[in-house]
Amino acid sequence: MTNKLKDEKRAKNSYSRDVLERLLANKPAMIGLIFLIVEAILVTVLPWLLPLDPIHSDPLAFQAAPSAAHWLGTDPIGRDLFSRLIYGGRVSLLVGVFSTLISLVIGVPLGLLAGYYRGVFESIVMRTADIFMSFPSIVLILVLVSVVGPSIWSVTLVIGILNWTSFARLIYANTLSVMEMEYVESARAIGSKDFTTISRYILPNAFPPILITVSFSVAAAILSESSLSFLGMGVQPPAASWGNMLHDAQSITVLSKQLWSWLPPGLAILFTVLSINYLGDGLRDALDPKIRLNKKTQA
Repeated sequence: MTNKLKDEKRAKNSYSRDVLERLLANKPAMIGLIFLIVEAILVTVLPWLLPLDPIHSDPLAFQAAPSAAHWLGTDPIGRDLFSRLIYGGRVSLLVGVFSTLISLVIGVPLGLLAGYYRGVFESIVMRTADIFMSFPSIVLILVLVSVVGPSIWSVTLVIGILNWTSFARLIYANTLSVMEMEYVESARAIGSKDFTTISRYILPNAFPPILITVSFSVAAAILSESSLSFLGMGVQPPAASWGNMLHDAQSITVLSKQLWSWLPPGLAILFTVLSINYLGDGLRDALDPKIRLNKKTQA
């Protein structure tokens, strides 16, 4: 028995090492990861190191061009755009991460239990997921945010609650697949309790693909928050957000002659979402050796 456990540990360690090596060898994924790490450090550390104030208005610099005093210029009421860009990054990352955690906490247990117990509970969970997915997400989010009231936390909560279906459906399908494995049948045959079977045998083997969905869900949440803020239903001024920075730069004059007002937040959204998607693609390839093998064969 001891030798068998040692062999299982060796196999898991070997698999983990192979996954890590494949991920590290994926250049786009590593570039995306480095960008996200640098971005997270900047939005966390810079407000402590520099006198950044996203709310203070400079009465001598209304919609001013970039200068030594204001690195990215100012908006129409004199607020420093560099400060707002940094604090807007905090908001976007916070909404993306926390809304995804909410979706994860709701979707994974529901999908896991639906796949394990089947029957009536399965029908209720999966049909509820179908109902949620039948509505256009951005419209439903707009309605709920307008009812609750637009703020950072209401946007985070609404996005998190509405996006649980992708996690539930994926873990449900993985659970059905894993339950056909011999080790699960053996565990149930020797009388293991449901909690032990689920937590020790099913969840660890059904969960890895969820990591890929997590990355894409964070990117989708950042886009949703930016869209809501751009429409005026997300983060409310004077709080900073990449979306409401773009909202403040809608006029033709600003778009054509004052690039510093909208280009930095637009590029920040673009590169952040691309980096997360590249990292998600890298995780997918690392967790599925067949994809990597097919790519080598095609090359």
